[in-house]
Amino acid sequence: MGRPSGLLMASCVVGGLLAVPVLAVFLAVLGGAGSDTWRHLAATVLPEYVANTFILCLGVGVGVAVVGVASAWLTAMYEFPGRRMFEWALVLPLAVPAYVMAYVYTDFLQFVGPVQSALRAAFGWRAADYWFPDVRSVGGAVAMFTFVLYPYVYMLARTAFLERAPGVIEAGRLLGLGPWAAFARLSLPLARPALVAGMALALMETLADYGTVSYFAVQTFTTGIYRAWFSLGDRQAAAQLSAALLSFVVGVLVLERLSRGRARFHDTVRQLHGAPQRVLGPWARWSACLICLVPLTFGFLLPGGLLLRMALVEGDAQFGPRFLALAWNSFSLAGFTALCGMFLALLLAYAARLHPSILPQALNRMVGLGYAVPGSVIAVGVLIPVTRLDHGLAAALEALTGSNPGLLLTGGVAALVYAYLARFLSVGLQTVEAGLGKITPSMDDAARSLGAGRWETLRRVHGPMLRGSLLTAGLLVFVDVMKELPATLVMRPFNFDTLATQAYTLASDERLAEASTAALAIVVVGLLPLVLLSRQIAAQRRRR
Repeated sequence: MGRPSGLLMASCVVGGLLAVPVLAVFLAVLGGAGSDTWRHLAATVLPEYVANTFILCLGVGVGVAVVGVASAWLTAMYEFPGRRMFEWALVLPLAVPAYVMAYVYTDFLQFVGPVQSALRAAFGWRAADYWFPDVRSVGGAVAMFTFVLYPYVYMLARTAFLERAPGVIEAGRLLGLGPWAAFARLSLPLARPALVAGMALALMETLADYGTVSYFAVQTFTTGIYRAWFSLGDRQAAAQLSAALLSFVVGVLVLERLSRGRARFHDTVRQLHGAPQRVLGPWARWSACLICLVPLTFGFLLPGGLLLRMALVEGDAQFGPRFLALAWNSFSLAGFTALCGMFLALLLAYAARLHPSILPQALNRMVGLGYAVPGSVIAVGVLIPVTRLDHGLAAALEALTGSNPGLLLTGGVAALVYAYLARFLSVGLQTVEAGLGKITPSMDDAARSLGAGRWETLRRVHGPMLRGSLLTAGLLVFVDVMKELPATLVMRPFNFDTLATQAYTLASDERLAEASTAALAIVVVGLLPLVLLSRQIAAQRRRR
């Protein structure tokens, strides 16, 4: 066996470091006995954590499946007013973080908000004369997550319908099935892998959320982790809750895999054109338009419009130097993390391409699991080893100099960037791997035949061809860091805020108008990758 290359060794070191946070959580649980805090939590609030987390997953899973599949089937198969606009516009709710939507709808639907005020004015009601659903509840949280996360199911299901629909329609016609019977008995079962994958993504985002459930006072594992670490000061209990939450995430992934069973869903017919668009009748076409308009309105148009109105009409007293400082903190953190993510993603993907062995492939898959791990778990997993390293460094420096320098890494920007990379590098890695996968191995062979080494081949051949993939990877990491709340709340340096933490803090203090500009800035930044995605959807439509 030859000596391993420096590239392979570097990729193994990077992959190992990025896997440390998750391993640290499990080692902290296995390495210590149950604490008094954990026993207290298990006897009091842990059943509520489990019940609320299960209800959220069940409600969100059903909600995103119904909304996503309905809108995907209509835009893929039927012609109705606004269909071409809905094709790309239905992905826009992904730009609105769930916690931002929670702030907006709380202000919109509360007792003194415009909806209830208009009802009382119109019917002459008093507070005791009517019942109005409380948005700050488990049901409200399910609604927020559904309208934000249904695009995951919509995009994957629509692609599946477009790829398989022509052959399915023909098969259904031969079997004497109508359009809806063909959908229920043929198209939907064949789209099952895409549907389940979209639901799994939505459920992992639900499990990772902290801002929405905390603001709605819904007790879940993420709120429990934050409380155990900061309110109770028990690192062991926080790690145990993190491991329990991680088991929920693993359960979602395992169920996604087991749900397929031994079934296989191969596309045996290559279609050169998309599905034929069926023209609906007068009532049906407007009903289809309304079905697509509802999730777009409640998921993007209404919250975006309300944020814009609050920012322009009510105003933000902190808009000015304070807002610019927050924006600089957010953009500098996100920009630096994105640059690191691009470089590390290229390192890992290129090492796996040049060394197609088990080790680099396994490390890349392990790094890929980071996106499925909630930010609160990543934060705990980073703080445990970093704190121990800090104490070791402090003890060593005290032995050498006679003075204790304190904690050097914990609570610093470096540890926060490390947490971001452990959480979001998977997004960039998958993008770069997809870009490298489009470059045929014959180009590598041609470069080597001309005397170019691996680095020269990367610089002169792969680099120019990967430019678009690298920029996309950096953009995706940038946007994810801008929106990240749990890890930032736990690990940010003292007196260091970002747009996300500022929006959360002000909204928690019921200062929604002041939170509007920070929240609106996050939404605008989140639109950037969706604009690129919408352009790709439009380009695919033109090619059909």
